Amino acid sequence: MKKIMPQEIEVWYLLPALRREVTKALVEKHKLSQRKAAEILGITEAAISQYKNSKRASKIKFSKDEKELIERASNKIVKNPEHIMNYMYALSKAFKGSQFLCRLHRKHDAHIGKDCKLCKMN
Repeated sequence: MKKIMPQEIEVWYLLPALRREVTKALVEKHKLSQRKAAEILGITEAAISQYKNSKRASKIKFSKDEKELIERASNKIVKNPEHIMNYMYALSKAFKGSQFLCRLHRKHDAHIGKDCKLCKMN
């Protein structure tokens, strides 16, 4: 089995899952059009549709607390869409070194032990 870096897990799984949840919040809660959500997130309307319908990044499930964190970020995004990168970066940073990311990393790389501290290294 291939060894996978934590950054790869973030790019392949975490970031798309965060986009999915932010997309759903922007379109469903904040009633933005798919076009406007795509413009804010810097992705295509087709990607928005796939996120919204859980056809993309659907394997990752967030806890209630994690969803609340994402929801708070989406509220900020709606108010200040020009700062989307700041909010998305802050979200990804909040998950870095978290048990969520460690579990995901272990799931995709059998070489990762239970005592791994790789993500928490400075």
